[in-house]
Amino acid sequence: MNRYPVWKYAILVIVLLVGALYTLPNFFGEAPAVQVSSAKATIKVDTAVQQRVEEALKAAGVTPDFVALEGNSVRARFDTPDTQLKAKDAIQKALVPDANDPSYIVALNLVSRSPLWLKALHANPMYLGLDLRGGVHFMLQVDMQAALTKKSESYAGDIRTALRDKNIRHGGISRDGQSIDIKVRDEATATAARNLIADQFADLQVTTTPEGTEFKLRASIKPEATRRVQEQALKQNMVTLHNRINELGVAEPVIQQQGLDRIVVQLPGVQDTAKAKDILGRTATLEVRMVDEGTEARSAETGRGPVPFGSERYLERNGQPVIVKKQVILTGENLTDAQPGFDGQTQEPTVNLTLDAKGSRIFKDITRENVGKRMAIVLFEKGKGEVVTAPVIRSEIGGGRVQISGRMTTAEANDTALLLRAGSLAAPMEIIEEYTIGPSLGADNIERGIHSVVWGMVAIAVFMCIYYALFGIFSTVSLAVNVLLLLAILS
Repeated sequence: MNRYPVWKYAILVIVLLVGALYTLPNFFGEAPAVQVSSAKATIKVDTAVQQRVEEALKAAGVTPDFVALEGNSVRARFDTPDTQLKAKDAIQKALVPDANDPSYIVALNLVSRSPLWLKALHANPMYLGLDLRGGVHFMLQVDMQAALTKKSESYAGDIRTALRDKNIRHGGISRDGQSIDIKVRDEATATAARNLIADQFADLQVTTTPEGTEFKLRASIKPEATRRVQEQALKQNMVTLHNRINELGVAEPVIQQQGLDRIVVQLPGVQDTAKAKDILGRTATLEVRMVDEGTEARSAETGRGPVPFGSERYLERNGQPVIVKKQVILTGENLTDAQPGFDGQTQEPTVNLTLDAKGSRIFKDITRENVGKRMAIVLFEKGKGEVVTAPVIRSEIGGGRVQISGRMTTAEANDTALLLRAGSLAAPMEIIEEYTIGPSLGADNIERGIHSVVWGMVAIAVFMCIYYALFGIFSTVSLAVNVLLLLAILS
């Protein structure tokens, strides 16, 4: 009889135990849950939010299976869908007193029924697709014409800056659809402008047309560049969608390109279609404005007077009101990159911004002309603005690199940079198809799959044992172990 060293048997036993342990979560199924996540980049979900959720459920007389802080969200699990809906209403009432300006997103979801000790070992069930787990499906249409228009607007600003730098005079630059019209006085100036555009803007093609005593140059995006802009817009929108969907806590979402201008999004396990659409439509934009430091503005800050004409009132992160002028100096469109970092002197978390050529020039001029005055950097989400920081301009700032800070943590700096970098879509999107697959349909499919595997295994085991006798038993055991380890690996 063959014998092997004890350590080999020990390895087999350990492998079987580990395989069984990580296969176990698949047999517990899923339970209805309520998930709480942040609706704003400036608000974090932490243990304090978890405590508020627990207090809200206790006040409503709802007993959850557990309430846990998982990543950037709080999840509460319940026994039945009825309890889930009651809990959602209670949490929504406690955390979102103003539906028009929500600080948190309260959504329905599904979570595993696995015990907490299994979760602590990172033993999770297999991630199931939309057909098995249920969830929501969206098809979005990307407005490619808007992407080209936005690119043309950017080119118009860059051409204006380039002509000014080269001292080439013009009679005005305007945009006509996706074309850029430049008026000049004489043929020599037209030739100089045309050569400049050809040298610095390789993706543009220029035609010259005489108009009386003047000349008009029309610059338009080349066909190959047009395709490239559309492809980049589609890719950026997909990246933006992926970043936003992460906030829903969806495991392995499906985000795929379909055709030239459509994106398919499938979110397994998500039950709340409205909240999913809310996340997909989330945007973050940045505006730079000057702070109104007049006498009336100071009175408005303390609440002793109205906000002056031409100004608006916003709050800083600490709740301090700031009166800023309505005139926008820069917007997020002038932003080419945003990265988290640390201040070289104070070591405080910061967000480092990089501006395009137009933004760099404007920012340099504004800081030179307003030394000693305050400049506000306002972050807008869903139409609501918040002052991230309102520093005093100490000197002229050139080079197109700006550092913002304002009592933020490292995580807040990372989130703010992410939203600014990928928070705005390259082109608008419209949901042209949506449907929800209920978990009951997926449960039926799972049950059929389990039955087919079980009865298939039984049939094979019976045949092997009858035909091969003892060796058939060994083969059946090996096959069962193989299925066990396969489930463990997939989990």
